[in-house]
Amino acid sequence: MLMWYGRPRGSRVGAAAKFAAIFPHLDERQRRLLMGAEARALGPGGIRAVARAAGVREATVSLGVTELDSGAEALASSASAIHGSG
Repeated sequence: MLMWYGRPRGSRVGAAAKFAAIFPHLDERQRRLLMGAEARALGPGGIRAVARAAGVREATVSLGVTELDSGAEALASSASAIHGSG
C-alpha cells in the first residue's frame, strides 16, 4: 500500500474532499487557519501535504500555521473587530 506521510495514500483524497466541502463556507483567513491546523496535526511534511491536498501554495498553509502560533490574542482581536465592543 502506498503511504502518504504515514497514512494510506487515499488520505490525501479524503483531505481534498474535506477541504472542498468546507472551504465555500469559510472566509480566506478561516481557510488558512484550518489548513494550518491540519498541517500542524500532520507534523513534518504537513505544510506540503496540506498545500497539495487543498490546491494552494505552501506559503498560504505556512501563513495559517504562523497565525495559529501567534496565539489567542490575535484571534480575539479579530473577533472583537467583527462583533464590535459591548
